[in-house]
Amino acid sequence: MNAPVVTRFAPSPTGFLHIGGARTALFNWLYARGRGGKFLLRIEDTDRARSTPEATKAILAGMSWLGLDHDGEIVSQFENAPRHAEVAHELLAAGKAYKCFASQEEITAFREAARAEGRSTLYRSPWRDADPASHPDAPYVIRIKAPLEGTTVIRDQVQGDVTIRNDQLDDMILLRSDGTPVYMLAVVVDDHDMGVTHVVRGDDHLNNAARQMMIYEAMGWDVPVWAHIPLIHGADGKKLSKRHGALGAQEYQVMGYPAAGMRNYLARLGWSHGDDEFFTDAQAQEWFDLDGIRKSPAQFDLKKLENLCGQHIAQADDAALRREIEAYLEAAGQPALTAPQAKGLERAMYCLKDRAKTFPELLEKSTFVLAERPITPDEKAAKNLDTVSRGILSELTPQLQNASWNKETLEEVLNGFAAAHDTKFGKLAGPLRAALAGRAVTPSVFDMMLVLGRDETLARLTDAAA
Repeated sequence: MNAPVVTRFAPSPTGFLHIGGARTALFNWLYARGRGGKFLLRIEDTDRARSTPEATKAILAGMSWLGLDHDGEIVSQFENAPRHAEVAHELLAAGKAYKCFASQEEITAFREAARAEGRSTLYRSPWRDADPASHPDAPYVIRIKAPLEGTTVIRDQVQGDVTIRNDQLDDMILLRSDGTPVYMLAVVVDDHDMGVTHVVRGDDHLNNAARQMMIYEAMGWDVPVWAHIPLIHGADGKKLSKRHGALGAQEYQVMGYPAAGMRNYLARLGWSHGDDEFFTDAQAQEWFDLDGIRKSPAQFDLKKLENLCGQHIAQADDAALRREIEAYLEAAGQPALTAPQAKGLERAMYCLKDRAKTFPELLEKSTFVLAERPITPDEKAAKNLDTVSRGILSELTPQLQNASWNKETLEEVLNGFAAAHDTKFGKLAGPLRAALAGRAVTPSVFDMMLVLGRDETLARLTDAAA
């Protein structure tokens, strides 16, 4: 296919952006972006009873968090209903579809009789080849004329060639008796009109492809490249559900996972590029291809997600990381950082991000720079501030007054002070952590002193010694 690549993501706005949907969107985004193509977004809102503006907003928010930008305007499937009906009538006029006047009661009776007799329940309408002169003045549906013989082959980039006998395909309804189009027609018309060249979606839609191909072929339209990807399972091998944990993409933002880590993990969930586990967006766009998608279901593994997220946090730009943490705090409904806190956090990032797998972990380590005086030690840290320790801090403070404020000098002063008291620096670390951060577990004492600066460090030591 020589045309520029055009992919699409077409969620139904009946809830949040499911992790499975997020991965489908990501695969379409990667495939298009890696080939200089377009990634389009269509909201399949034809189910008016279940579609809600709130769900659409949640889906868009989830995609925005994941950084999956789309090209052009968002398409509403519901608003295209007149165009869908137009195609059904075009097929009717061309003799490739027909009016069916059979009532639902007649169809139900046929199927019940077929079941009782052990015959196929596939309904064959008696109106398929009826003379239009015999048509009653009654409600009707428009059905497509399915091929009666031969086979339909779905040439799928993931599943391989899937062959379906045409005698297993029914004359699918295109237009209901009230004139509204069915979903199967709407999808095909929208994909054609949007210029979609590659349909990458869940393998629960695989059987739909054969029925949708009838419309493509009847209209003389190019059939897109199919790629039906396996669903995501939990660690127990069963379809991902609430019992496995969070299902919505935005829930992972609220839990403090970085978007880059989630993109990396979702890309690896059912797709591989050699043995590469950690990679950037640029690498993913360059490497991603449909033939790297596995046929078997992928298993969601929270530990692997956390491991990748930790690597992305460690390698992130400090300013970008601070901005994403501020977005996380807003999404999680937590207080925003003040300007001094934001500045301090970015300044401290070099000693915070190496071992944090999530933003809550990173923020826990950053307490020393976010806290304001007076520092209140927690229970564990307070044990390191007994009378002797306070006296040591009181004696140490003057020695730091005129020291050059760099790591080498601070190490020299503190190690010299420990030696003069016939002890090791480790014995000083506990009281210093308690004074500077109010915690027993913190980044290194020297890093905290450098980030806080001379004045703030001496002020906190003086407070703790009092």
